[in-house]
Amino acid sequence: MQLNTPYAFGKTIDLPFEEAQKRVREELGKLGFGILTEIDVRQKFAEKLQKDFRNYVILGACNPGFAYQALEREINIGALLPCNVLVYTTDDGRTAVVVKDPIAALAQTGNAEIAGLAAEVADQMKQMLAALEP
Repeated sequence: MQLNTPYAFGKTIDLPFEEAQKRVREELGKLGFGILTEIDVRQKFAEKLQKDFRNYVILGACNPGFAYQALEREINIGALLPCNVLVYTTDDGRTAVVVKDPIAALAQTGNAEIAGLAAEVADQMKQMLAALEP
């Protein structure tokens, strides 16, 4: 399973799914990110499709300071926000934490000021991933 793609980066950790979710939320909070949205993919697939799926949650994380700066520079950038953070159970029973790459996502704007902000956010997300080591 490839976690690092042109649009995302992440890692596999040796924590149970629920504990990994809790740690991700804690570490994001330490960096000033809150969770604006949460989608429990497993629950939605069961509810809407009557299909079973692995544990999989999409957290829409936002740092208000970064969001404000981005919107001040490019009003339509809200279409590319928030930062999605995935937490899911892998095929081997471990837990993956994967982040939408802010640099890749925001490069679409072609705005150099936004590129600088995206790099800062990417660094914050990498710090969060590094902090998840048990």
